[in-house]
Amino acid sequence: MDNFNSGLIKNNMSTLVADSLYQQLVSSFHEIGNAQEPAELLSLRQAAFERFQKEGFPTVKNEEWKYTNLHSLISTPYVLDTELTLPNNIDLDKAVIPELDAYRIVLVNGRYVAALSALDEEMGLVVKTIADAHGEANFQKHYAQHADKADNVFVQLNTALQHAGLYIAVSKNKIVSKPVHIIHVAAGDTEFFSQTRNLIVLEENAEIEVVESFITHAAAAKNLNTKVTEIVLDKNAKMQHYYLQVSQDSSNYIHHTEVCQEQHSLYNNYNCNLPGASFVRHNINVRLDAENVESHLYGINLTSGKQLVDNHTIVDHMKPHCESYEWYKNIPQEESTAVFNGKIFVREDAQKTNAFQQNNNMLIGDKSTVYTKPQLEIFADDVKCSHGCTMGQFDDEALFYLRARGIGEESARILLVHAFAFDVTSRFSNQVVRNYVEDLVAVGLEGKAS
Repeated sequence: MDNFNSGLIKNNMSTLVADSLYQQLVSSFHEIGNAQEPAELLSLRQAAFERFQKEGFPTVKNEEWKYTNLHSLISTPYVLDTELTLPNNIDLDKAVIPELDAYRIVLVNGRYVAALSALDEEMGLVVKTIADAHGEANFQKHYAQHADKADNVFVQLNTALQHAGLYIAVSKNKIVSKPVHIIHVAAGDTEFFSQTRNLIVLEENAEIEVVESFITHAAAAKNLNTKVTEIVLDKNAKMQHYYLQVSQDSSNYIHHTEVCQEQHSLYNNYNCNLPGASFVRHNINVRLDAENVESHLYGINLTSGKQLVDNHTIVDHMKPHCESYEWYKNIPQEESTAVFNGKIFVREDAQKTNAFQQNNNMLIGDKSTVYTKPQLEIFADDVKCSHGCTMGQFDDEALFYLRARGIGEESARILLVHAFAFDVTSRFSNQVVRNYVEDLVAVGLEGKAS
């Protein structure tokens, strides 16, 4: 315990958490150390916990957390959710996507709930809890081998303390017949801290569509949820991946998504945050570590109240003949804050790279805030790359045009903002999900676009 405390206090980039949470983190780690797990997993936990002890939680002195103050989050005396009794009356209505024909997997604080899930057996599709996946060859090969190389203390904490999550594997040449809808529910009547770990592996020529929805149980106390997802795409594999945050303001999320792609693979990420969760930080790192890899990252963030949504992306071009396309749009309302920090790296060997990054921001109201930092670092000379950002409010001429045709001012403003978001949502590959998100954007704008 003394070593744990001193490790956090001495690091000038860290901040203190509630004393009771200190004690729980330490005791939880010691309990896990006595669990019946393979020695290699316990070794990974030990190494990760030692890194966490050394680095501590980041503060705004850390450049990567400059606009995101964690103090109020980690000074809360949470209990670890392993101690919670899950409620029986979980309502999934908030996560229902009309007309989406999909397998349904429900995770309450990361733990699989069979009674609420609907998952048929399908040849070539393996879905297990993370605790039951230790014997899987792909698990042994890839678990904690990708995300843990990132400079993110929350990944280390997650590796050390994770207790729940999913393992999904798709066999060679398998195209999963319908989307997999994962519904993450935050639930607990005491302030709690949840650690979830997912690993998704697509073998050669495999394809899958994954939709992740995040909701909050109606009676949930304040909660902090960290989720690390590692995704591995083998040669010619394809994945469509949606994040849909529609939680309540008692929920707070720190996500880390790490994607490793092999030759001729395709990964599309659609990251959507709507009014709800008080705090969202999402790191998305995509490593293009083979030739002829393609990645697309799309984001739409409509915030309200005092929400803070912070998206950090890294697209790392490491090999030649790869393409990436990234387009994020932020629409902060009222006193909310949106952050975009996007980095594109083009390594020396990554000739013939084609990389695009754009961040557009529309602020609604005098108190909304945006911080944006698009970045491009090129170490190769035969590439096509661009990046940029825009920031503004409404197009007055367009507003005048609509009002001159009998459309009320509020309706006209909503229409313009909806059109602004449409540039991104129109690129969603699943029409049903696209319609759902567009409807949520419209609802989130009602009465606020002024």
